Amino acid sequence: MVWAATGDDDPLVGHAIVPGDAPGIEIIRTWDHFGLRASSTHDVVYGNVEIPAENFPGVPTAQAAAESAGFGASGLVVIALYVGIARAAQEFFVMLANERVPSALGRPIATTERIATIAGERRAGLAKLLVTRAIITAVQTAVAALGNPGLTRNNPLERHYRDIHCCRIHPPQDVALITAGRRVLAR
Repeated sequence: MVWAATGDDDPLVGHAIVPGDAPGIEIIRTWDHFGLRASSTHDVVYGNVEIPAENFPGVPTAQAAAESAGFGASGLVVIALYVGIARAAQEFFVMLANERVPSALGRPIATTERIATIAGERRAGLAKLLVTRAIITAVQTAVAALGNPGLTRNNPLERHYRDIHCCRIHPPQDVALITAGRRVLAR
């Protein structure tokens, strides 16, 4: 599916179905992101690619604008994807923390204060934690405002985005975090 427009004075716009193996398609490998690397969202250049007319049910520009007004909810679908990723990561963290028993420790890592603290960080209202979240959010906001270029490896903002996450590894090694984490891990 490719968003396209005709070259008319009053162009038709819409999604065109372009077969991936059509002659004239060039893929330029530009996708070098911090995340979603498996998406392979590279740049694609179409040079004189022909498709059947039925593959392009274009509509006048004014009609397309009116129809797209209802797509605001599609942003929720994208957010739901990331919430799902976060939940899956949390589930895996809890599962692995309860199953992993290093021979030097002799017990699941979920029983350690460090892992319990990490598990409890989202449940605690500590000032350091709130500041950490705020500065990470500030950098994430800058990345989001710039879009894909903000996550490209050759952009310094991508490095800042990676680096700012290091603030999460520092203490507090607080009893409240440990207690909350143990509750999470016990589920």
